[in-house]
Amino acid sequence: MEGTFYSLIPALLMLVLVLLTRKVILSLGIGIIVGAFMLTQMDIVETLSLIWSIFAQIFYDGGLNMGNLYLLSFLFLLGITTAFMTASGGSQAFGQWAVDRIRTRRGAKLIPAVLGIIIFIDDYFNALAVGQVARPVTDRYNVSRAKLAYFIDSTSAPITVISPISSWGAYIIGTIASILAANEITDFGGFEAFVRMIPANFYVFAALLLVFLTIFMKLDIGPMKKHEQRAIETGQLTNPDQGDVPGDLNDEFKKHGKGKIYHLILPIVALIVGTVTSMVVTGIRNTTEGPVDILAIFANTNVNISLFVGGLVAVVLAAILYVLQSGEKSSMGHVFAEGLKAMLPAIYILIFAWMIGSVIGQLETGEYLAQVFTEANISVAYLPVIIFLISGFMALSTGTSWGTFGIMLPIAGEIAAVTDVTLVLPALSAVLAGSVFGDHCSPISDTTILSSTGAGSNHIDHVMTQLPYALIAAVAASIGYVVLGLTGSVWVPLALTLVIVVVVALLLRVTQKTTKSEENTAV
Repeated sequence: MEGTFYSLIPALLMLVLVLLTRKVILSLGIGIIVGAFMLTQMDIVETLSLIWSIFAQIFYDGGLNMGNLYLLSFLFLLGITTAFMTASGGSQAFGQWAVDRIRTRRGAKLIPAVLGIIIFIDDYFNALAVGQVARPVTDRYNVSRAKLAYFIDSTSAPITVISPISSWGAYIIGTIASILAANEITDFGGFEAFVRMIPANFYVFAALLLVFLTIFMKLDIGPMKKHEQRAIETGQLTNPDQGDVPGDLNDEFKKHGKGKIYHLILPIVALIVGTVTSMVVTGIRNTTEGPVDILAIFANTNVNISLFVGGLVAVVLAAILYVLQSGEKSSMGHVFAEGLKAMLPAIYILIFAWMIGSVIGQLETGEYLAQVFTEANISVAYLPVIIFLISGFMALSTGTSWGTFGIMLPIAGEIAAVTDVTLVLPALSAVLAGSVFGDHCSPISDTTILSSTGAGSNHIDHVMTQLPYALIAAVAASIGYVVLGLTGSVWVPLALTLVIVVVVALLLRVTQKTTKSEENTAV
């Protein structure tokens, strides 16, 4: 069943169950079991053995799997840091400070959107750091956690994928350079190609524009409307029917009444400085060939260990500030334990997502989709839009934009080089755009999971509320790619994509006003 149409079954089953049950762990678990049965030809004993093997490999694969362990440890460290910042009263103090200076709900929503663009170094770091800074402010203005998660997710990956000085950018530039060399394209190198590709990443710009239109036009589309209404009317920022959410401490301990802003700011600064410094250090150490410049550093950095180091520094500083403030060492254990417990929902989802990702990888789902795409008789004019849609579905099914990059970039580059070399860069851009789109829609995407975690939102609520916005941006981008294929121009379809997003937003705004007016008349 590997590499065939049947390899799509676990991914599609998981997606359908998520939509029907809204229980992400259950849906992931069933997808894992079904996929494992398919891999072992329905042998129960071998299936159980395979599932255990996949789980064990997350932690030990011929040696300790340090990348995964560092990331999981960082999530725990982030939970502990948040607990100390909350217990010391730092989050409360920062929220009050923000209320005194940020006078509107719109201003509160602008904070995560702007920070999401400023922090472009890494998507993981972006999602978690922005959530910690923005959450006290958005909570104060009763912005739902689902809306906060949308702002985080729809700025973190989009800005990182078009930034050459980022973990994503460095990886993509290296991949592009090898693709250009393999197809004997010598007009430009990897870095120049990446920069030229930026305007053709239509989905990214559509998604970013929609974030700010949502803020300024108060666009609450689909399920998001219910979350925002509940938050405004009742002050409940999360769905009470969904149970605990990652990072939510639920008032498990008494906050210090005299907390200061620096009890929140200093640990976050320590997190940022520790992480970035570690990224630079590991990047320099891992650069063994060629010049040690900023691009090489970010191409060779170890993001997971850098996050762990930054998280460890933040925990130590937050704990010291808490003890100096309260003088109560005995309560540290309770705060520490609550911080760990708050991150368990995110840990569970991430582990299950890794497991089903492994199952889908062994079933060669991505390779099957790539084969279908390669063998299809596609008109050159429709090459960019087809690449965008295939990459989007692949990232949605597999939950990994990086995995989609690895599979689709070489295929798209080779097809474009053979059919029309002028479409090589637009085709590669379409892969990046489609991968981010699929990533935004996938409940098993690690960046989507971490965006939920950073915002303190129920994960499936985040997926369902972000989906309509992602689809609007994707439809606009698809039209843009059709125009690009027909005209060969980049700037005209980019402008058209953005105009479509604005027009749709205006229509939705008019519809919202009409609906509200009718509701008021009825009352």
